[in-house]
Amino acid sequence: MITLTENAVAAVRTALSQASEPAEGLRIKVEGGGCAGLKYLMGLESLAREGDAVIEKDGVKVFVDVSSQPHVVGMTVDFLTGFEASGFVFDNPNALKKCACGKSFG
Repeated sequence: MITLTENAVAAVRTALSQASEPAEGLRIKVEGGGCAGLKYLMGLESLAREGDAVIEKDGVKVFVDVSSQPHVVGMTVDFLTGFEASGFVFDNPNALKKCACGKSFG
């Protein structure tokens, strides 16, 4: 369903180790909004919820709720570190269009 790069796994591990509350993994959610129609939301999560797809790579778990699953099938999540900005990057084959920031798609 979702592929995590080694950089993304390392970034999630770092976030989990620095979390103020215990967390089990990362939740990726898609909801309406953003300049292209849909946007990604991410946050640390302590437990899987009913209907979640749970993707695990190298001990890192990603939780995707049932309504977001069709929007992220085949997506690759990477973490890039750059001179001006760093962050998660989504390569989503389901995105017919996306905004310049890469956080919104349609």
